[in-house]
Amino acid sequence: MLSGLGIDSVTEAVYRSMLSRPEGGICDWALDLGLPENQVREALDRLSSLALVRRSAADRAEVRAVNPLLGLEALLAQQQAELAAHQQHVEASRAAIADVIAQYAHQYAPGAGPSFHYLAGLDAIREQLEILNGQVREEFLTFAPGGPQTPANMAASRPLNLRLLHRGVRMRTVYTDSIRRDPPTVEHAEWLAAQGAQVRTVPALPNRLIVIDRRVALIAADSHNTGIGAVVVENPGTITLLCALFETVWQSAQPLGSRPEREPNGLTKQQAEVLRLMADGCTDEAIAHHLGISARTVRRTTAGLLADLGARSRFQAGVRAVQQGYLPADAD
Repeated sequence: MLSGLGIDSVTEAVYRSMLSRPEGGICDWALDLGLPENQVREALDRLSSLALVRRSAADRAEVRAVNPLLGLEALLAQQQAELAAHQQHVEASRAAIADVIAQYAHQYAPGAGPSFHYLAGLDAIREQLEILNGQVREEFLTFAPGGPQTPANMAASRPLNLRLLHRGVRMRTVYTDSIRRDPPTVEHAEWLAAQGAQVRTVPALPNRLIVIDRRVALIAADSHNTGIGAVVVENPGTITLLCALFETVWQSAQPLGSRPEREPNGLTKQQAEVLRLMADGCTDEAIAHHLGISARTVRRTTAGLLADLGARSRFQAGVRAVQQGYLPADAD
């Protein structure tokens, strides 16, 4: 019962026995409690350190228990003084933390600085995502380009995604079609869907994007190296445009469990996108990055398109694609 004052059960029992039988000695208290005498002596040493026993004025060889009104109240007063000192320390720490937050709020705290601010490096991006994930209440929208996701990224995202979905947050994620050929990423996307998220795919995505509650967004600063940095956006007009972009892409995207639709000309959406990028003069490497696939896959797809069009070069393929209606004729 007195453990809150730093008194263990054996020491408390000895103290109570001394109060009940003040005329007794170590042998008597040990007999009353059924304890060995050495254990009673150890308890007396602890009681002495707590100032709960003292030498008898009449016989210095004897010890007696201090009146609990004095001894225990003194211990309680000491604890209260320590608590007050600790509280002062906490308040001082709180003030110091508030000072640091105020000093760097424009750099780290969403809403405390300008409508746009830059996060340098992957660590800063992940810290910001943790903060925002704790604040999201209704909706979490994501563009996840780059094709198959790394095992580390998928493992790191699962606990965060679970917390959001268990709170009833509506989560929609768009991947590129290339993930459909990567079993680990498909398994992760199916797991998301099983937890209540909605997942779709498109042939290509412009950049990595996260929009939270239609009030704040994260955009990769470099679409070719999304870990180098990100821009936090809180400008209402820009957020409206990003949400409109997401909804447009979402409407054209295909649910994960369905087969990607073909274009009216018989090409898959990915083949049509490769053909369009070829016509724009993109290299195989640029097309691969844009679609989240390997350069080898691009070369294989390009070779198939050239064969289907009966062309021996990319230039000839572009001409024949326009002639055969695969690409629109452009006045430019």
